[in-house]
Amino acid sequence: MPVERGDEMTDTEVLATAQQLGSRSLAWLHSGYQRGYSRLEESTIVDLADPEDVYKPLCEAALASSLVLRDGVTGPHDARLARELLEAAWAQLGEGDLLLERQLRHVTLVDPLETYGHFARSGYRHAAMEELLTSIGRLRAVHAVEIQGSRHLALANARRIAGLEPRPDFAKLARNTWLGALPEPWTIAWVIAYQVTHTVFHLTDWGARPECLPEPMRDYLRDWLPVWLDIWLEIEQWDLAGELLIVDSCIGEPVTGRAGWDALTAAQQPDGMIKCEGSAPDNDDPEEDFRQHCHTAVVGVVAATVTLSRALGGTPVAP
Repeated sequence: MPVERGDEMTDTEVLATAQQLGSRSLAWLHSGYQRGYSRLEESTIVDLADPEDVYKPLCEAALASSLVLRDGVTGPHDARLARELLEAAWAQLGEGDLLLERQLRHVTLVDPLETYGHFARSGYRHAAMEELLTSIGRLRAVHAVEIQGSRHLALANARRIAGLEPRPDFAKLARNTWLGALPEPWTIAWVIAYQVTHTVFHLTDWGARPECLPEPMRDYLRDWLPVWLDIWLEIEQWDLAGELLIVDSCIGEPVTGRAGWDALTAAQQPDGMIKCEGSAPDNDDPEEDFRQHCHTAVVGVVAATVTLSRALGGTPVAP
């Protein structure tokens, strides 16, 4: 039986599957951080010798948690886990001080702003950080940094979330992405697919603003998203498949059906872990499993949250 909301229609079995998958993924993430996995050391400095190792996963866990609280479609247990994850991440970042120091030392780095947006969304603010971001946002050097178009959109969305000046030109930024060119769909590749998903995420603020996705992009995705999802499901790229399911909920009426959700749920292990891909090796070390697959858990939480929110209409949890 479908649930209708506006111009959207989502199968209730999909919603039940999404809720279960997202809840298990969140519990697995929470458990890992509770055990002390992937924590920033007290001696961590702003230069971060390997930001991909601990810092980036921590920020991604904060993103997922912030969306759980923003959309308010989970039960009180999951909302509590999300709040605890956010609190722990904010504490590890020195309540924003590490982000401030990192941005001060490396003016053109993009990750401090993008990360700050996740916390600002849930009411964690840092006045000095916002003053700095407003100031450097007027520098030509910051806007001239040569990064992917989808990353420029990530920064623009973080500014929008935090209410920072100057206000970005989203239409211009959208045109400067791979998706904005509406390319031949068969030219997509693994890396490009991730760029496509993040273009949609940031234009729509993770599904909260579907109207901000230009209509040509929406029509293009409605045609080709089911095809792309089939490809990455066939080769068991669960992480990317999960991101494509998020896109499906950001574009309006979902077009991919149940297959992706059923496959992702079948790939999820009893403890909530989802491997990034079917061929990933088994590990005897649970901490190594956490490092390798925490991003897919984040994707599972976000996919479930956005899907439920778009279908049901969420009530944000107060910051």
